[in-house]
Amino acid sequence: QVQLVESGGGLVQPGGSLRLSCAASGSIFSINTMGWYRQAPGKQRELVARKTSGGSTNYADSVKGRFTISRDYAKKTVSLQMNSLNPENAAVYFCSADISTILDGPRWDYWGQGTQVTVSS
Repeated sequence: QVQLVESGGGLVQPGGSLRLSCAASGSIFSINTMGWYRQAPGKQRELVARKTSGGSTNYADSVKGRFTISRDYAKKTVSLQMNSLNPENAAVYFCSADISTILDGPRWDYWGQGTQVTVSS
């Protein structure tokens, strides 16, 4: 069984910073992409940032230059440093990982339970 556990959400003032972290555990053979998505009330879930096992990154245009994704491949963690936050960044942030549980096995998408980010004065 695979688990993704997020931490680091909370309340921050506009212009402030937060760091989200996510740790993968369980029966994991390999992880390809790990990333962060978010969902605001009444909106669809959207990609925020992701990073592949080879180091390639993708960011949503709205967060480029303000958010930074990083991974610790040995610890199976992914983090998202979020700077210059504004109310539009408020959402539930979900960690996602593309994981194989056995050698040469299929990859499946796993999700964390989500962590709330609130940006308000």
